[in-house]
Order: sequence, then structure tokens, then C-alpha cells
Amino acid sequence: MFAFPEQFSNATKANLESQFALFSALTSKTFEGVEKLVDLNINTVKAALEDSSATTRQLLAVKDAQEFFTVSASQAQPAAEKALAYSRQVASIAADTGAEFSKAAESQFAEVNRKVISLVDEVTKNAPAGSETYVSALKTAISNANAGYEQFTKTTKQAVEAIESNMNAAVSQFTQATRKAGAAANSAAAA
Repeated sequence: MFAFPEQFSNATKANLESQFALFSALTSKTFEGVEKLVDLNINTVKAALEDSSATTRQLLAVKDAQEFFTVSASQAQPAAEKALAYSRQVASIAADTGAEFSKAAESQFAEVNRKVISLVDEVTKNAPAGSETYVSALKTAISNANAGYEQFTKTTKQAVEAIESNMNAAVSQFTQATRKAGAAANSAAAA
């Protein structure tokens, strides 16, 4: 006797439990990422206020225009470096959170896949004679879906790596341009 309703009911229950576990894991990782960003932003704002206050005191203490430009120019490079450091930290938090998302999703997908294959195997044991073609088609469809998911995951990882590489290159170019501008400003202020 077939136990299809019971098997599908158990499979549905297991699928819902897996989806809930995935949702819980992703929600947790999202909150962790947001918490890190909030902490970073609070610390950045505090540091910016302290720097701004110190710069204002220095500018109020200048005695002539030359000294004003010297003080102003001396602030350009440290400000740019702090902005660069902030950008790197935000990118790091985003990358870490994305990696955690991927890890959680892959783990849940593997578990769901294992359960689906187990269900298909169980159903095929109880399948009536002559249904081998349909069972084979179902197994092929599942295999193709798994291959598609694996290719999608591989492509996504490559895209993320390319974005990170491009971002690092842009940051490096920005850093070099900032240093050159800071050096030019310092030499102009010294002249």
C-alpha cells in the first residue's frame, strides 16, 4: 500500500522547517551585520566630531592666511585616509555578511536536497511497475536543478570576488591620488 499522503506530508513539514531555519539564520546574520554597521557609524561620528573640534581650534588659533592654508592642507590627507578606512570597514562588513548568507543558504540547500532525494528514493521503492520512466525523469530533473544551483552559486561567488577586486583597485587608486594631492598641498603650503 502506498503512503504517498504521509510521505508528502512529512516532506512538506521538513521543507517548511528547513525554510524557517534558513529564514532564522539569515535574519540573525542580517541583525549582526546591521549591528556592526551601527557600531562603526557611531564610532566614526564620534571620531569625526573630535577631529572637527580639534581642527576648528587650530583654525581659530591661526595668525595669518598662510598659516590658515597650511593647517587646512594638513587636514586633507588624514581626512581622506579616514574616509578610505571607513569604506574598507563597510566593505568588509558587507562581504562578511554576504559570506555568512551564502554559507547558511548552502547548508540549508544541502539539507533540503538530501531530504528531497531521500523522499524520491522512498517513493520510487513503492512506485508501481511501469513508472520507471517517470521516476527517471524526476531524478534527472532534480539532478539538473542541483547542477543549475551549483553553477549559480559558483557564478555568484566569482561575481562577488570580481566586485571586491575592482573595489580594492579603486580604493588603491584613490589612496594614491589622495597621497599625491596631500603631498602637493603640503609642498604648496610650505612654499
